[in-house]
Amino acid sequence: MAPRRPAELYRAPFPLYTVRLHPRRALAITAGGGGAAKTGIRNGVHFLQLEQIGGQLSASLLHSHDTETRATMTMALADDIIAAGQDADCHILRFSLQAPEARRGSDGRNGSGEKGPRRRKGPSPAGQDDTQSQSSEVTVESLHSVRTDFSPDALQKAVRFNADCSLLVTGGADGFLRLWEFPSMKKTLEFKAHDGEIEDIALGPDNKVVTAGRDFQCCVWQQDQLVTGLRWNENLPGIPDKAYRYQACRFGAVEDNAGALRLYTVQVPHKRERRPPPCYLTKWDGKSFLPLLTRPCGTEVVSCLSIRLPPCLAAAAALRRAHRGRHPAAAARLPRLPLAPPG
Repeated sequence: MAPRRPAELYRAPFPLYTVRLHPRRALAITAGGGGAAKTGIRNGVHFLQLEQIGGQLSASLLHSHDTETRATMTMALADDIIAAGQDADCHILRFSLQAPEARRGSDGRNGSGEKGPRRRKGPSPAGQDDTQSQSSEVTVESLHSVRTDFSPDALQKAVRFNADCSLLVTGGADGFLRLWEFPSMKKTLEFKAHDGEIEDIALGPDNKVVTAGRDFQCCVWQQDQLVTGLRWNENLPGIPDKAYRYQACRFGAVEDNAGALRLYTVQVPHKRERRPPPCYLTKWDGKSFLPLLTRPCGTEVVSCLSIRLPPCLAAAAALRRAHRGRHPAAAARLPRLPLAPPG
């Protein structure tokens, strides 16, 4: 029997490249777009309200923030601050949420006397054009931007805040890992971490940094010194080393065990095939960096990963081609990936 397909939580009207779960609010933030190409595909950041309806997790669109000609390829989240990788730059945004009760009167109208827009209760269908705000609960402002990648085809592909949000770490097409003071965005360290693009970054305890590269490597660093390299398939002898590459990496806590930590990585096939092989999700010990469990997570190529524990939830975005009119568009699914119980 074929493996059961993960349930679809949300569908975006553009290629979806990044998703983040807010640590204290029932909020998911997704982003992507068609870039500067004149294909009619928009660029934006979507704010989604997460809630349980009839025992099932549901997502509804709160707000769509237009990023003009820039597709957001990666994001980091620190409370109400977003660090968004757009082209060669890191754009710093601030968002705020306002409860409907605070902005509407008893007649359901907003402060200007106009009726507030009706909130959408379900996921937005792919290909729909009305991707503007479904609620005025969210406002977004741009604070700062700085160039973070310097390759000929410059592109920031990864960004993360440290635990106290005093540092921002970026990686991109040139393979360099760069550390920046935040919020001043003064560069404090840079070094060559991978031969090729850096796909993702995770920050762990003891100032350790994990980087996933397009060179088939996933590395653990202490400052600019290599601590160890990961091997997700060491207990899977039937999978060659260069059949898969690392696409995403994230740390997560362990429920009811404050001293424990887990690292999660996503591996995707290096080459496309007519019958695509599965992608894999691997759970690692966050201190020894030994693999604990590996599971397949579907055949659609996973583009990003977000972990929220507790409750145990992993969200990954997988790209899927669709067509709208004469222009090739891209729809994206936000499935919930099954994880083993924390531990």
